[in-house]
Amino acid sequence: MDRNFCQELLEAIEGADRAGAAAVVDAWAVGRPFWQVVPELLAPTLEAFGTLWSQGHGGVSLATGYVAAKVAEDVLSRLLRESGADGALAHPSRGPVLMGNVEDDFHPLGRNMVVAFLRAAGWDVRDLGVDVQPAQFVDAAEETGARVIGASAMMHTTARNVARIREEIDRRGLGGKVQLAVGGAVFKLRPELVAELGGDGTA
Repeated sequence: MDRNFCQELLEAIEGADRAGAAAVVDAWAVGRPFWQVVPELLAPTLEAFGTLWSQGHGGVSLATGYVAAKVAEDVLSRLLRESGADGALAHPSRGPVLMGNVEDDFHPLGRNMVVAFLRAAGWDVRDLGVDVQPAQFVDAAEETGARVIGASAMMHTTARNVARIREEIDRRGLGGKVQLAVGGAVFKLRPELVAELGGDGTA
């Protein structure tokens, strides 16, 4: 019988067993290319965790949510190492791209996942971190020549700050030259906010 690695990983997270979760990931990785870890193991496990959270499942709490985030960070750190030294790949860069959490947003997990994917795919990512001011995004775009700004927001209250980035892009005459990509839980739940707040797209 095939092992259900997603279930094992979920149980390790629910048990606040970070070392056990790492062991599950190690076992899953035997004979598999590690770049598949997010779509095949991490994402479905976190989706299942989120479902349990929304249903008020007894084994899911703020403490286990913290463990889930740390397990995801561990996996993403390994993904970057597997992709090359600190995420620097051998093939030529596809060009610069910016990533950051919008002003007043302090939820880095989603951004870190996208950064890991982009670096693994050969993009030169400038990660601006959390609580990034609109001018900082656009300053970095002008400095690096990046054609895409990736702005992450988890909640509607912080997502509204995306509109301020759009205003700054347009104020500097960069509309159509610099694209504004937005992401985060709120855009998954309310996709109409992408256009409403001035985003050029999401994924």
